[in-house]
Amino acid sequence: MSMFHGHRIPEVSAVDAESGQAQHVLLDVRNADEWEAGHAPSAQWVPLPDLESVRFTLPMNRRIVCVCRSGARSARATEALQGWGFDAANMVGGMQAWAESGLPVVRTDGTPGEVI
Repeated sequence: MSMFHGHRIPEVSAVDAESGQAQHVLLDVRNADEWEAGHAPSAQWVPLPDLESVRFTLPMNRRIVCVCRSGARSARATEALQGWGFDAANMVGGMQAWAESGLPVVRTDGTPGEVI
């Protein structure tokens, strides 16, 4: 757990986020150019500014693990989701930690991607 704006934010590592994908939704909140350059293969994409408008389409019965490039935007997303009653956690270190852990980064067409 970490503190973000005075709230306790649950955290998970990139390796734990990847290994627990059957139990949770990996939600990428980065911008379009970042998503298109490369993302986790199983991630769903909702840019942070659009999160509130799609919150009713997100599953309430599964944990949502938020991810961005380094962990700051995803901490904001986690805080918002928790405020709306979701079970949410922030992936520590974001996609940078994901890639550094040797986990796959792909483009939408399945070809190898990169974290920008």
